[in-house]
Amino acid sequence: MSTGEHVSAPDGVVTRNETVPGETAHSEPAWHDPAAKMRADARRSRAKLLEAATAAFAGHGADAPLDDIARKAGVGIGTLYRHFPTRTDLQAAVYRSQVLTVCAAADELIVTVPPEQAFYGWVRAMAGYLATKRGLSRALVESLGKESELLSGCWMAMRDSTDRLLAHAQQAGVLRADVSAQDVLRLVHGIMIATEKTPADADRLLALVLDGLRPQSPGESAEGKIQDQGHSERLSAPLDRDR
Repeated sequence: MSTGEHVSAPDGVVTRNETVPGETAHSEPAWHDPAAKMRADARRSRAKLLEAATAAFAGHGADAPLDDIARKAGVGIGTLYRHFPTRTDLQAAVYRSQVLTVCAAADELIVTVPPEQAFYGWVRAMAGYLATKRGLSRALVESLGKESELLSGCWMAMRDSTDRLLAHAQQAGVLRADVSAQDVLRLVHGIMIATEKTPADADRLLALVLDGLRPQSPGESAEGKIQDQGHSERLSAPLDRDR
């Protein structure tokens, strides 16, 4: 369904894919999940829609047809629009649910496995989450703005989870002390962007990055290697001139 396309709902409710001319702009979705206050049957319908939309956005991008999403969820298009009046509402709900899921994984990892495994498991969970976004965050930035409550809240949740797992591993001495949560987020995000068209390379690059985050002796540090390389080049220069 294209942006701005109208449909007629079976139950007569007013439905739309985007705001129509003359209406107020889309109201920014809150960070907290509204499903907490719904009846059980409404929560089930919403959960089915979110599951179907998550798969559709991951497989076909943020513009995946809403009719297909409703059909795969086993509900009518009117039900979809009652829960999510605009495409942006649905995109925001999917984005929020994915972040909540991956942050819940951090909560579980930190209490169930050793610090190094917890951190590595979190990094891979985060990478898996980023691999399924398929332009979803870009669409929300365009619709809501990067400073919106939703995107700011999601970013803070991801950063806080990363910070907790990172500090837990650093305190155990299994990760370098000079690494920050922002470093980790940038590295993982960069890898997932770079391997968007070659996803099979992502795991290997993540392994290389994780290996580089382990503690190193002074002689093994990146700075030390650069200095050693420069020293070797200076020593070899006279030999090169004699050849």
